[in-house]
Amino acid sequence: MMDYDLIVVGAGAGGAPVAARASEDPRIRVLLIESGPDYPNVEALPEDLRNVNHGSFFDHDWKLRYQPSATSRTSLFARGRVTGGSSAVNTAIALRGYPADYDEWAGRGLPSWSWEKVLPYFIRLETDLDRDDPWHGKSGPVPIRRHPRDELVPFQAAFLDACAELGYPATDDHNAPDSQGAGPHPMNKRGTLRISTAIAYLAPARDRPNLTILPDTDVARVIVENGVATGVEVRARDGRTQTITARQVVLSCGAIHTPAVLVRSGIGPKSVLEKLGVAETKILEGVGRNLMDHPAIAPTVIPKAGVADWDQPVIQTTMYYTTPGGDFNDMQLEPLSFMHIKTDAPILMGLAACVFKSYSRGELRFESADVDARPQLYMNYFSDERDLVKIKDGIRRAMEILSTRAIAAVSDGIARPTANELDDADHIDAWIRRNSGTGAHPACTAMMGAADDPMAVCDDHARVRGITNLRIADASLMPVVPRVNTNIPTIMIGERVSDWVKQDLA
Repeated sequence: MMDYDLIVVGAGAGGAPVAARASEDPRIRVLLIESGPDYPNVEALPEDLRNVNHGSFFDHDWKLRYQPSATSRTSLFARGRVTGGSSAVNTAIALRGYPADYDEWAGRGLPSWSWEKVLPYFIRLETDLDRDDPWHGKSGPVPIRRHPRDELVPFQAAFLDACAELGYPATDDHNAPDSQGAGPHPMNKRGTLRISTAIAYLAPARDRPNLTILPDTDVARVIVENGVATGVEVRARDGRTQTITARQVVLSCGAIHTPAVLVRSGIGPKSVLEKLGVAETKILEGVGRNLMDHPAIAPTVIPKAGVADWDQPVIQTTMYYTTPGGDFNDMQLEPLSFMHIKTDAPILMGLAACVFKSYSRGELRFESADVDARPQLYMNYFSDERDLVKIKDGIRRAMEILSTRAIAAVSDGIARPTANELDDADHIDAWIRRNSGTGAHPACTAMMGAADDPMAVCDDHARVRGITNLRIADASLMPVVPRVNTNIPTIMIGERVSDWVKQDLA
């Protein structure tokens, strides 16, 4: 007799939907394990998890660091350590991606992930409060809305006016399959309350007797016996360890920590397991490799007096456009109402140029198999020259937008880069490589792929290759990062995988 039918490791954007959906069947006994704390209701949430106007960078964080490129310094890499995961600490951008993103997945030998196959899950997860189009949902757990014009803060409104001034098209729905241009972000929030998966999925499920949430508990490894996952070994905050058994295990620890759990379980590249002294369970060379993200850099803007303050929403609008000869909607220009964490320093606004159809791939590096060890993140931005070409085009267009009449009405000029810096090709390339940062969308580090793909960790149904009863449901599963913020696509993955899990356990 197993302790549970299903163990889900990680209560974030992917794991919370898997656990909640599986527990809809009262016959399935579900254990959801979370390394961070759990808050049972909205009233118990600390301010950093409630207030969506600011991302939470410290109080519920893993304290990770990353190196964007070989010439850049290491920096903090924020990831949520709490029920809800990074969906509980982010800026609540609710973008889906485009049909081409998922059809590209299908073209890699993954027919279950075509746009036609994933659209019903995007519809199922949302209640769109603004739109009645057939590609939107009206009864899902995640509410999605867009700021109307009268709610936009001055810099965000000026950005839309500047885009119109330069002739860019307008859109009122960035989640429409063929959308392009400038418009309000779809966002999963109510007022200033961030609607994480802890609120959207776990809150309605907490009273189910077949769902147990176990917070403040680290998973050391998956127990695999004769090629079959039979449970997990966990360590509580008081240091006690125990083994918990289940008929099926789903890893949803995110693109950084899912590979770490796999490696500690003896599943990963041969060289890594040998280096760490971990006994081989299954050699899968793609674990921790193929790391993708959306590199970004933001020209900074000096606001006029009274235009900016720390209580404004940091993000409300964005623009997608296609670079010359590039991929459809491969770039995003996103105005930031303030550029950094709240300090006593003067506020600077920014206009981030983000490569959203990126090609460069980095890797995670593992220095220890200890459960407290953290992978090192080497992003390798601009190792593919196409990404550098795109971001340079983005900076040029951002500077054009910042020079419009609309922006001049709310700003006292551009702080960086200067015109001289832009005119020096060698300098601007070095400046980009040194100063670009993360879009906070790590993915693809345990990617699914066709049977003949040597980097494929999982198959078309998210099953870890060579290990029975072990699945992955988070952004590490993605074969290619879609050209959007990854929160909503990861929730979709959780929804998709939950159906397969329920079929297995029924």
